[in-house]
Order: sequence, then C-alpha cells, then structure tokens
Amino acid sequence: MSLLERCRLGLERLLEVFTVTLLLALTVIVLGAVAFRTLGSSIPWYDEVASVGLAWLSFYGANLAALKRAHMGFPGLVAKAPMPLRTILFLSSEVIVVGFFLVVGFYGYRVLEILAWDTLVALPSIHLDVTQSVIPISAGLFILCELLSLPMAWHKMRRGVNSEEEEIEAAIRQAEDDLKEHRA
Repeated sequence: MSLLERCRLGLERLLEVFTVTLLLALTVIVLGAVAFRTLGSSIPWYDEVASVGLAWLSFYGANLAALKRAHMGFPGLVAKAPMPLRTILFLSSEVIVVGFFLVVGFYGYRVLEILAWDTLVALPSIHLDVTQSVIPISAGLFILCELLSLPMAWHKMRRGVNSEEEEIEAAIRQAEDDLKEHRA
C-alpha cells in the first residue's frame, strides 16, 4: 500500500470518527434538550449549539463524501465520453472544485477576522471565530480529500469505469451474499 493510500485511509478513518462523534454529541444534546423541556426546564444554549453542531456535521460529512468521491456528479456521462473529452471533463471538474474551495477557504478565513470579537449569545465564553472556523478548515480538508482521491478517480476515469454502476453492482453482490447467509 502506497503512502498516499495510507494517508487517504487514515484521513478517512479520522473523518469517520469525527463525524460519528459529532452525530452522537448532537443526538445527546437534542435528546437532553427534549427531556429538560418535558420536565419543565430548558437548556438556554441548546439552539445555538445544536445549529453549530449540525453545520459542523454537514461540512465534515461533506469532506468524508469528497474523500470517497460520493458527491453527486455525472460519472455515467463522463465514462461514456470519448477519451479526449473524458479527460477534459475530468480535469475541468477537478480545477473547478479545487478553485471553488480555495475561494471558500480564503473568504471563510477572512470572515473569521470579522467575527473574532463576537460570541455566542447563550455561551459568551465561546467566540464565533471558533464556531465558524469550520468553513476554512473544511474547505482546506475538501481540497486535501479531492487531491488524495484524485489518483484513484483518474485511474477509473482512464478505464471508463462508471462509479455509480460499480456501487450498484457491489450493493447487489452484498445483498446476494446476505440472502445466501440468511437462507443457510
């Protein structure tokens, strides 16, 4: 296994653990808030923390999807195109995605400078630049995820592999294996 592949798998595990942790924390916060409201009390910071947690979960989950190349796209269209056009489409999409996230990261960082003095309303000890740091961090991670998954995606594109068909075939094989196991 190459160093690049080990880095990709390490980042994938890290993002999986982080997003699952965020999901569990968000679940505990929401269930706790519901329980407290049922008992006639409420947690004053619940709304702000839950909305920040949902944003973080969305951003970091998008990074994980980028690493797995699981975002919406047109893999069937690209796979059926002639090789020169396929290469142009692939490289163009990569440049557009990386360029977009460079802009998001740059302006996301600029926003942090503006928000440095503001805090959460219910938790004044937490500054907004901490909560909004997800924007430039996840933009940088998105670029890293794209670059780490680029060799695999390039190889599939060169072979004309449609990743959607590949996933469907894998799901069918898994279902057939599960059915065989269930019947046995």
